[in-house]
Amino acid sequence: MAAALSSATGAYASGATGAHEAHTSAASALPGGVNVLGIGDFTQAAQVNQAVAQAQALHAKLIRTVVAWSALEPSGPQQVDPSTLTVMDRLLSDATAAGIRVIVSVDSTPCWASSAPSALLAACDPGRESAANSWPPNEPAAYGAFVAYLAKRYSTGLAALEVWNEPDQANEDYLAGPSKPERYAGLLRAAYPAIKAVDPSLPVLAGSLVGSNGTFLRALYAAGIKGYYDGLAVHFYNLTLGSLRSIHEVQLANGDSTPLWLDEFGWSSCWPAQPIEQEQACVTPKLQASNLASTYRELVHTPWVAAAVVYKLQDSPSEDFGLTTASGARKPSFAAFAAALASPFAKVTPIVLQLRRKGAHVLASGSAPVGDFMGLEAFKGKLLRYRAIFKLDRFNRYSLVLPSALGTHGLRVRVFQYWSGPSKAAQKRI
Repeated sequence: MAAALSSATGAYASGATGAHEAHTSAASALPGGVNVLGIGDFTQAAQVNQAVAQAQALHAKLIRTVVAWSALEPSGPQQVDPSTLTVMDRLLSDATAAGIRVIVSVDSTPCWASSAPSALLAACDPGRESAANSWPPNEPAAYGAFVAYLAKRYSTGLAALEVWNEPDQANEDYLAGPSKPERYAGLLRAAYPAIKAVDPSLPVLAGSLVGSNGTFLRALYAAGIKGYYDGLAVHFYNLTLGSLRSIHEVQLANGDSTPLWLDEFGWSSCWPAQPIEQEQACVTPKLQASNLASTYRELVHTPWVAAAVVYKLQDSPSEDFGLTTASGARKPSFAAFAAALASPFAKVTPIVLQLRRKGAHVLASGSAPVGDFMGLEAFKGKLLRYRAIFKLDRFNRYSLVLPSALGTHGLRVRVFQYWSGPSKAAQKRI
């Protein structure tokens, strides 16, 4: 998981760039789900059983897992580790039996294929994770052959195969080394035809991008990725809705109409124990619950978003993003997200606006649904006199002091979220 920061668009009239144009019949197809445990060296079958059972209780249509290529082919091409394969077989068979499809993201280069510097390769152990696994393969065709093997083995249970994880992540935990856009494009060009040769109908996802400003995506376009993916995966934790709009606008500007798969988003319920976790502002368990439900319900009306998958099912050390605790106890977010998946068209919490005089100023305060920049407009009669763009605090609240030049009488103030637009604004007079 990782953070991304969006910026507001210049004109709220475009709002979500068509986010509310879909009819209910089309929006109802939006699959929702949850990220579960990854498939690696130490994953156990019992963990798989529990994860799928919890996902089924959520009413999830999707689960996403990250598969370590280094764990499945540790010693060489076509030398698949039987114990790791058994665990993955269990995940796919259990999910299929539960009516859940699986997004499989594949990263982590085995020692034998890694392009890591010699010093890192010397320390690379096929039996454990190391820094060399983050480097892309010397030969992208080896990666292509492996993902084609997965496509052939699991075709009927897969929702999509996702090429790598977070290649633009600044910490290089997933894709290390120079020339990242070009090397990632090479992986796509190797993986896409190999997968399509096995199963032409299986969606191939590019990206897993964490940045919403479009810089890395534009570099990928320049490196020639078009035509080698069916959807673009994104991981947005900060201003999730605004980030989706921002990256979608970059797509459209570059002639890319493939859908976005939001296959990581979430909030950490680490407040008040700590203020920040994994670069994200901590919130309370109750607020985590309402944020997840609200965001999913806003997305069901968005025709260019193909999936919404929460990060993640279960807490782990230094990551309280789970719907359950590390021991498996359900947090408030579990019930809230389950209710959202079962009833996606329920109303989102409305914007609240309060106005009061404070000396020579008017104070506008209240709360709003999470996910995007907010707009405030102040009118005298029909004349717009003041406009502000702002963000909510971690508790989804705001408080703005209006300029004294506006006076304290005869004002009409409205506050709206850019995603939903002025038609859903809260409005008050003073």
